[in-house]
Amino acid sequence: MSRPLGVQLYTVREQLAADRNGVLRRIADIGYDAVEPFDPTTDPQGFRQLTDDLGLAVPCTHAYALLDQEPGAVLDAIATIGADMVVIPGGIPHEEFTTRDGLARTADLLSGLAEQAKPYGMRLGYHNHWWEIEPRVDGRHALEVLAEMLPPEVFLEVDTYWAAVGGADVPGLLGRLGDRVAALHVKDGPGVKDEPHTAVGAGVMPVPEILAARPDAWRIVELDSCATDIVDALAESRTYLSTLEAV
Repeated sequence: MSRPLGVQLYTVREQLAADRNGVLRRIADIGYDAVEPFDPTTDPQGFRQLTDDLGLAVPCTHAYALLDQEPGAVLDAIATIGADMVVIPGGIPHEEFTTRDGLARTADLLSGLAEQAKPYGMRLGYHNHWWEIEPRVDGRHALEVLAEMLPPEVFLEVDTYWAAVGGADVPGLLGRLGDRVAALHVKDGPGVKDEPHTAVGAGVMPVPEILAARPDAWRIVELDSCATDIVDALAESRTYLSTLEAV
């Protein structure tokens, strides 16, 4: 794998609430090299100390808080945990992805946040769900049109599973988006909206083809829900992905 394999910590949100230190230690013990927080403003100093102690990199974080909190305080917290990639993972009305005007407003919003992150040495990105893929604008997935409206420094973190659920041929989509894609959420499952996810490699996703389409992107495992033990599923995902290291 070209970059550290990470876990989006939303996967273990319930376990983190009960025992943050123990859960992060288990993630490190499984063999993951990095984590992606979903709330960088909660105890950033303690989080940084723990991840440093465990040898876990924190290249990237989600930051819903940038949409409704004072950006400087949020970016200060992100600087403390050590991330230099900051992702908006939703929070924009779904209707904005159904028209060109809505996409233009979304691009303006993301561009403005990117300018605020720039003095911190951080890049801003956007993470999709299905609602940026299902709508077609000018005959293309809305996410593709948005990408063309964004300044080049704004990257995409493509959630490969939700892109598939939204109707995309994911390897093809990644090929068209090209270098705009700096990170991938790698997940698996039955490919429908309301069913639990599975360990990566145990569902319907063409994982090898997806990884081959963007070999230089950072790979982050995320399972929004799971019918089995979630930490066991993370371990199974790590084992499966380790067999694809040459991809």
